[in-house]
Amino acid sequence: MLSIIQAAGWPIWPLIACSILALALIIERFISLKTARVAPPRLLDEAMSVSRTAVPTPDVVTQLEQNSALGEVLASGFRALNSNPRCSEADLRAQMEGAGRAVAHRLERYLAALATIASAAPLLGLLGTVIGMIEIFGSQSPTGGATGGNPAQLAHGISVALYNTAFGLIVAIPALIFWRYFRARVDGYLLGLELAAERFVRHLNTLRK
Repeated sequence: MLSIIQAAGWPIWPLIACSILALALIIERFISLKTARVAPPRLLDEAMSVSRTAVPTPDVVTQLEQNSALGEVLASGFRALNSNPRCSEADLRAQMEGAGRAVAHRLERYLAALATIASAAPLLGLLGTVIGMIEIFGSQSPTGGATGGNPAQLAHGISVALYNTAFGLIVAIPALIFWRYFRARVDGYLLGLELAAERFVRHLNTLRK
């Protein structure tokens, strides 16, 4: 591996930095986008069961808020009723929508950076290719004769060009695949949160009355 990096020359170092950053972002997103941390399957039913007759105490609401992203959205509805038991349905929805936007922003965190790496890595590889081609042409004799070229310089230029092109694609393809995977996962979570919030608002309306 070290010999490949040496053969590719200095243009490969930005690509190595991008690969390390992309790997860190992918691992972080896998951890943060676990179902248990975003939308536990039975949390909505549990929240509705403990509030069939009255709004839970602030301690219970705090525990719900710290449970997951869905818990944060549901807890915002409880807090709205705790602060004003006769609040309008529009105010209740606005409170939960605000919490939902904050959750959505957190779920989408780092996805733009991963998409940027997927777009920039091929361009960085192309830059290395161009630099390699420049070295190839620079190794030729001033008169343009092929026999006057430096074979070692010529081989180095070809290595720089090919290795950087390949490494740029190696970084970009997985980054693009994981970006699309996480994008679809986040969209699915957001749809689930929206449907759960709508169902929870109807439940809270019975408590509000």
